[in-house]
Amino acid sequence: MAKQAYRDTMARDHRAPWLSLKYRETLEAWLFVSPTFVGFLIFFLGPLIAIVYYSMTEWNLLSQQSTFVGLRNFQNVLFQNPDFWHVVRNSVVFALGLVPLNMALALMLALALSRPFRGVVFFRTIFFAPVVTSAIAWAIVWKFMLQGEGGAVNLLLGWFGIDGPNWLREPNWAMAAVIVTRVIKMVGLNMILYIAALQAIPRDYEEAATLEGASRWQIFRMITWPMLAPTTLVIMVLTTIGSFKVFDHIYQMTGGGPENGTLVLAFYIYQQGFKFFNVGYAAALAMIMFVIVMALVLVQVMLRRREME
Repeated sequence: MAKQAYRDTMARDHRAPWLSLKYRETLEAWLFVSPTFVGFLIFFLGPLIAIVYYSMTEWNLLSQQSTFVGLRNFQNVLFQNPDFWHVVRNSVVFALGLVPLNMALALMLALALSRPFRGVVFFRTIFFAPVVTSAIAWAIVWKFMLQGEGGAVNLLLGWFGIDGPNWLREPNWAMAAVIVTRVIKMVGLNMILYIAALQAIPRDYEEAATLEGASRWQIFRMITWPMLAPTTLVIMVLTTIGSFKVFDHIYQMTGGGPENGTLVLAFYIYQQGFKFFNVGYAAALAMIMFVIVMALVLVQVMLRRREME
């Protein structure tokens, strides 16, 4: 009887393939994946194709017609616009200041907070809280704190007899102020990643090195740091990408000033596209920024792999 039921089932599956177990499992899998796949098409692949197309057109956002111009926008950006290279330099300076400072501070905090002690959860929460704070609210608060007269930072410096500058209105200080405040906001994320990596390192290695007479610095240099290499690479790549994507922080704190001293690529793209309504030119800038970021990421990956070999 069981054999006959099995034959009947196989016969039905043969006559109607959509009733087979394999077909139903495949259909269910596609149904589960479909929201992510549709989101990928709508919010990633679609806009990417649109940017590539618009980068080769001349289109004012206020008009309804666009003119295909080929690579002329890229030529204008790279060879006829001196402001572009100034913006690239600002973006590189911002990344060079933010990435090492963020990673170094995150690692120090992780080393201090990776071991259990009384109040460790409280301190982790304090350092991670700015990550989930609204970026605009964070920038507004720091904008008031960094005012030349009456700002909390300068009032604090005044207690020590230091006459602080007008941080966000002087070209020599604005970039440094933006970098530091951005680091303070985002360092908690990298701290958590480093803490997770430190807690995954087997304690046997450290105990064995301690028994052999190794110092704390030797243990960190020869054991801890090499085993943190994969996490360090991930943090370096994510932080570099984030440094080139920064927009809200610049928009609220300096608006690209003073004297375009903090005008970075993401904010410059916004200006061209939504302030001057030059969509084609802004799309070309976005494509160039994508190439720059990808090149930097590939260089970082190759250098890190060479160190690990």
